[in-house]
Amino acid sequence: MKKVSSPLILLAAGITVLSSCSKERSPVTAWEYNNTKNGGFEVVPYEEQETGPGLVLVQGGTFTMGRAEQDVTYDWNTIPRRVTVSSFYMDQTEVRNLDYLEYLHWTRRVFGPNFYDVYKKALPDTLVWRDRLAFNEPYVEYYLRHPAYRDYPVVGVNWLQASDFCAWRTDRVNEFIMIREGILDHVPTPTENDYFNTDQYLAGKWQGTVVTPIPSIAPEGGDRIVRMEDGIFLPRYRLPTEAEWEFAAYGLIGNTIGERITDRRLYPWNGHGTRNPDEKFLGQMQANYQRSNGDMMGIAGSLNDAGDITTPVYSYWPNDYGLYNMGGNVSEWVMDVYRQLSAEDKSDFRPFRGNVFKTQMVDADGIMVNDTIRYDNDSNITNIPGQVRWRDVSISVADDNLDERRNYKYADNINFMDGDYKTQASGLSGITSSDVYDASSGKPESMGMYEYEKTSLINDKARVYKGGSWKDRAYWMVPGTRRFLDQRQSTAWIGFRCAMTRVGSPVGLGKK
Repeated sequence: MKKVSSPLILLAAGITVLSSCSKERSPVTAWEYNNTKNGGFEVVPYEEQETGPGLVLVQGGTFTMGRAEQDVTYDWNTIPRRVTVSSFYMDQTEVRNLDYLEYLHWTRRVFGPNFYDVYKKALPDTLVWRDRLAFNEPYVEYYLRHPAYRDYPVVGVNWLQASDFCAWRTDRVNEFIMIREGILDHVPTPTENDYFNTDQYLAGKWQGTVVTPIPSIAPEGGDRIVRMEDGIFLPRYRLPTEAEWEFAAYGLIGNTIGERITDRRLYPWNGHGTRNPDEKFLGQMQANYQRSNGDMMGIAGSLNDAGDITTPVYSYWPNDYGLYNMGGNVSEWVMDVYRQLSAEDKSDFRPFRGNVFKTQMVDADGIMVNDTIRYDNDSNITNIPGQVRWRDVSISVADDNLDERRNYKYADNINFMDGDYKTQASGLSGITSSDVYDASSGKPESMGMYEYEKTSLINDKARVYKGGSWKDRAYWMVPGTRRFLDQRQSTAWIGFRCAMTRVGSPVGLGKK
């Protein structure tokens, strides 16, 4: 983890200086900051965002998203469109088997004794390796857990499980930072009652042990918890959006002179071939993919990509952002819900389809609700113990003020501008005005554009996955290509990597 400087040292130094002789004043009101006599409004020192473990900075910008190769499938789902992506962080490699086993180990220790379903929910589907006309049973038994495969990308993980991993990683990294800075006590055997959760902590409901409380300079004195304003917590780990993933895969930062991109890329590297043109590595494969019918790795004694299935995550050469295997090895989940014409509908800036706006649940006294294990109607876990509960914003809740908003009017915006029953309400009989804003009205999806399982496999659970895999042809390694799969399903060729929002300057410390 790249450490800019110790947040706690900065915070403690700032509090010490402020409580004694600070003269920094508000340019708006002229009152001194960090002065107990003025009410104790704190402004702590801050340099810039710390780089989380495993991440590299992807400097954003504008690029042409979509088709760069001929549309051999004739899906017309990759219409070129210029968009802008903000700077963000992305994992240098795909998430490994070893990383996922660490997640499973923690989940089993914390929830296994009393809430085994939580651990069961996290387990990858190792049976994805089975083929009715191939002998793949060894991968079923060994691929996830045998140390020979520990540095290989995890597969058999569906979109929901990948998202859960990102949420778990957020809490473990923030917990590590808090322990590193001496604020929290390390708990070697956490339970479902006292494991660290960032949202719980910020809501003041976490039950763990604080070693070094932060002194408050408020008039009433005492101690306080770390707040978002202190800049210690990192933003959430998450899946990248489709636009972020595609932008990062091209790595066009290596092909720019001033404000001009000198060469557009077909793959994550320059040129139209899949072999390395450098004299030192001449002819070596640049990615792990299926070369032709029945050719997964070349001939004995001269293997072309040296990967019959997946390969270790640091195989081949990184692109110009330092990201490995953005072409080949495994395809990767992204956040977006699939729609064929997303390119025409999504915004120019930070494009994404899949927004379901939520807010934390509070009781009558405004205290955030601490959740227990919950299941949906299909017996799937929707919430686990020890986490703050979230709900969709609703027009029926006065505090959400949806009737006064201009930028959105309901929680679920997956189908926005999509021809579903919400936007067709005026032309369909039996649809009331309340249905337009009620995402839980129960109206079947067949009333809209997509008749799921009749004329289409597309619904609101269809998630995009990007990039080629070990069993794909070179065409799918073009970052502009896109496919989809139900978020509850998994395969032996889809993995994932995490991303994180970059806050503040898009270029880094000390740069304009």
